[in-house]
Amino acid sequence: MSCSTTILDRIIARKRQEVADRQSKRSIKELESMLVDQDATRGFTDRLVKQAMAQKSAVIAEIKRASPSKGLLRADFQPALHARQYERAGASCLSILTDKDFFQGSDDDLQAARGACDLPVIRKDFMVDPYQIIESRVLGADCILLIVAALDDADLRRLHDTALSVGLNVLIEVHDERELEQALELDNQLIGINNRNLHTFETRLKVTLDLLQYIPDDRLLITESGILQAKDVELMHAHGIYGFLVGEAFMRQPDPGVALTGLFQDLC
Repeated sequence: MSCSTTILDRIIARKRQEVADRQSKRSIKELESMLVDQDATRGFTDRLVKQAMAQKSAVIAEIKRASPSKGLLRADFQPALHARQYERAGASCLSILTDKDFFQGSDDDLQAARGACDLPVIRKDFMVDPYQIIESRVLGADCILLIVAALDDADLRRLHDTALSVGLNVLIEVHDERELEQALELDNQLIGINNRNLHTFETRLKVTLDLLQYIPDDRLLITESGILQAKDVELMHAHGIYGFLVGEAFMRQPDPGVALTGLFQDLC
């Protein structure tokens, strides 16, 4: 790899290797045969939309042990406990990091968290192949993340359609106007604006505010990354934004649920 290779480039290259390894151990046909045994999904999108329409914070509370930019966030990591803490605090949904190499996550984290509560769960990982979509449904996810920066148009549409075909909701993540244009070509209600540049990992809340004008009324905007203080929430509310995905601000605190309540006063 050249010295200009970004963090996202490295993650995607590793993810393609990981998918190939998983496929060598269990084929997609085997996964597809397991779909009939899965419980109904919990309505990830519906839960968020209902909360946001009431002009209350619709919070996707994230469970993650580490990140490439910040390293270890939490040594005392208990996904099931954190899921219950978030549920009691009023979170609408959960986000579970399952990437192992860069975020120290696992599939077990998702299953433990979802099994400990009644909240819908998004599998937050770097999706590059339909195999991962089917796998996510088998693991028990209710929604998957698609990152426009990591996919070309054809793959974005293919993965989106695969997710819908197995009953998964989709959160499409963008970082700039060009990516947003790509995302809006798909008939999908959830649009995530990540304030963190995945190439440099710099975070600016202005990214969400700059792109807000281009979001149609029939889409629900989820602002991601950089929501750290009550004033950040107030800023978003002032612009009519009620969807949030927050992780780091919670996971660094002794009780993530208490941290959620402190940040989102309208959920008290």
